[in-house]
Formats: sequence, C-alpha cells, structure tokens
Amino acid sequence: MNYSRLVSTLAVVASFSSLAFNLHAQAVDTLDPALKTRIDSIANEVLKQTGAPSASVAIVKGGKIVYTHAYGKARLDPSMAATADMRYSIGSISKQFAATAILLLQEQGKLSVDDAVGKYVPGLTRGDEVTIGEILSHTSGYQDYAPEDYPVASQLKPVTPQQILNEWATKPLDFDPGTQWQYSNTNYVIAGLIVEKVTGGKLFDFLNEHIFHPLGMKSAWNSDAKELPSADAAPFMRNALGPLRPVPNGGEGWMFAAGELAMTAHDVALWDISLMQRTILKPESYNQMFTEVKLKDGKGTHYGLGVQIMDRDGHHSIEHSGEVNGFVSDNEVLIDDGIAVAVLTNHMAGGAEQITRLAAATIAGVQHTPNEDQAIAIYKGLQQGQIDRTLLAPNLNAYFDAQTLSDYRNSLAPLGDPLTFHQTGERLRGGMTFRVFRIQYPTQRLSLTTYTYPDGKLEQYLIAPAE
Repeated sequence: MNYSRLVSTLAVVASFSSLAFNLHAQAVDTLDPALKTRIDSIANEVLKQTGAPSASVAIVKGGKIVYTHAYGKARLDPSMAATADMRYSIGSISKQFAATAILLLQEQGKLSVDDAVGKYVPGLTRGDEVTIGEILSHTSGYQDYAPEDYPVASQLKPVTPQQILNEWATKPLDFDPGTQWQYSNTNYVIAGLIVEKVTGGKLFDFLNEHIFHPLGMKSAWNSDAKELPSADAAPFMRNALGPLRPVPNGGEGWMFAAGELAMTAHDVALWDISLMQRTILKPESYNQMFTEVKLKDGKGTHYGLGVQIMDRDGHHSIEHSGEVNGFVSDNEVLIDDGIAVAVLTNHMAGGAEQITRLAAATIAGVQHTPNEDQAIAIYKGLQQGQIDRTLLAPNLNAYFDAQTLSDYRNSLAPLGDPLTFHQTGERLRGGMTFRVFRIQYPTQRLSLTTYTYPDGKLEQYLIAPAE
C-alpha cells in the first residue's frame, strides 16, 4: 500500500472510530420518564405543526446532560432518520463563541472591549469611535449585510470577510454608536476579523484550541468552509406552502464568525454547562458577557455580549437563536437553575424556538400562586366533567349546567395536561378582580378569564382559544 493510500485508510478508520465514540457519547437518556414523554410530545407536535423534517434536542438538568434525542428525517432523498449524533448548522448561536474569543483575548491582555474597532480593522466608518463592545452588543450602527430569511443568489459565491466589510461597514452608520440596538451580522464579521488579526491564525482554530477541545465538543464543524457531510442533517425550506426544497450551502466566507458553526445538540449542551459552571472565562469576563448592555439614554437592550438576556417566568435566561441556509436553532440556558435546552432543526421555519421555550418551561416547572392553583384545579375537574360548586357565585353556578359541563369535558379532556398554566394579567372591574390566564399546549394556546368577588366566589370561569 502506498503512503497516500495508507494515510487515507487511517483517516477513514479514525473517522469511523470517532463516529462510534460520538454515537455512544450523544445517546443520553436519564430524564424522568414523565418529563421525557412531555418533551417527546412537544417536539413531535411542533414538527407536525411546522412541517420541519427533523429536530435534534439536548436537555441539561442539574448541570448535567440528561436527554438527547432526534425526531423526524435528517435527509429526504435518500430517506435518513435523524439521530442525536448528527450535526446541524447552529447559525447565530455561533456569535457567543466569537464573543468568548474576544473576551479570552482581553484576559490575555491582547485587546480590550473598550478599544475602537479601527485599531484592528482600518477603513471602517467611524472606526475610531465604535468600540469592540458595541459590535459584540449590536449597538454599533453598522448595517446588517445578511438580514434575509431566504438564500440570496449573490451569497452562493465565495467572499472574504474584508470584502463584506468593504461593502457594508464603509456605509454611513444607521445610528450613532451606543444610541440604539439593531441586530447586525456585520458586527460579528468585524469581531471575527479582529480575532484573526490579533492571533495571526484562523478563528475556527482558535475556538477549537480554547473552547471545543477543552470542553470535549468533538463534533464542532466550520460549515462556512465546507458543507456538512452526508452523514449529517441536510437543510430545507418551503416556498409559501409548497413542498420541502433542499437549500444550497452558501459560498465560503458569508457565514464567517456570524454563523459559521455546526455541531450536535449534545455539544451545544456541553457549551451550556460551561456557561453555568463558568469554566472557560474568568468570572469578570462572564459578568461582562451576561450583563445587559444599556444604551446611552439608559434604556436596556436585553442583550449582553453575543447572548440575549431574558426573564422567562422569573427564570434568568441566557439564550440565542440562529438561522442560516436551511437550518434554524435555538438555545436557552436558565443559568441559575442548572437547566438548558438546545434545539436544532433543518428547516428555515423549523419551530426550534417553540420547542425550546416549551421544553425549558416543562423542565424548570413553575411555582404557582394560590390563584393559579385554584384555576388549575378547576380546569382539571372540568376535563372530567366536574366542578366544585361551592366555589361558584349563583350566575356561574347556573352557567355550568349539564350541557356546558359536557362541552368542557369533551373539548378539554383530549388535550391532556397543559405544558404551562400562568396568570398573565389582573385588574379590578365591577367590584370584582378580573384575571387572565394562559394555558399552553405544544401546538395550541388557550385563554382563561375569571371574575372573583372579595369573598372568593367566582362569577366567571371561561376558556377560549387564545388570540
């Protein structure tokens, strides 16, 4: 066997060995069976609703990966079932990795997020004013070069990061730096180029050395440089309500730093655990990353450095979504709860965010108020055609006759237990307290309205489809 063939053979063997390891590593199933059933129901129902071919899900609970599973078809021709070891492009979730690279370089004393971007990338509009922190937080004013949610013909040909900046980052700013928040992929092309100029190497190589390898994220792939292999998920989209169509991989360079990464949901979850445990950066760097950036007028942005900062029913969430070339992803980390949900889909309208929100709420659970507890108890009774009439004022007692109870039972019982049941509003009216509750199922949302007298008796309890 000649040398080149020997090298090729060894590479194949190594590839199969890696795949075997990943197959073993990606399959995790220690989640409570009841919770697992609900997660499966959420994913399957959302895929059915959206028509997305597949979804890959990873769940972190108690700071550990407890469940990885894939649903649907990763490829259609030939048909290939999705599995948890398959990679999907994660789109703009990539931005938090680029932001972390910048923060690592700051820790090494090689730059500061307060530096002007022009110090590293000359020729940009007002580059002596816009700071690295402003590009990482989308408060720079640089115009977005890729806002479209469909494949753009001009982006099928190769481009360099500098060419992108020459066209989009030399235009007048959309606003003065620090005065508005506006999402812009251009910001992260600048960030990626800064990393490469400071390190003298490729961004992906830096990420691999300082993040992926230390965290055991073996599946990380630069999909900006090369299309995902045939063993991974393929991207799709629909034109209006038409059939699924394959989406071509973009030209090299267009996703640089802003959305270049692909990986398994399992490895996104490894990253989420590192965010919870703060293992890659120093504490002060994570504080910078996770702190909501304020505009110059003091208004909040719900964005830190490469991550969204949100409150989800009282849970502090570090999150981001992504969309690129037929893939949609969503990642939510309930940072103080040790809970994370990563969802990757291969469809331009894949429902990833819907699965993530519902799954995270299901895993986290919610401490209900007494009003919510009462409303839930009544709801469960109505699903069985029953109601505690001691709770009802005369008008509502008369309303819930045999026919009404039958209608409630027949329409609500098939829905089963809701995923979430929350009060969303309250005000006084007619000497009573008016309350609004949201009841969420995987593909359906209901609205409950109640009127309660000061003595606790209910004058109204009405359920209808939510608007």
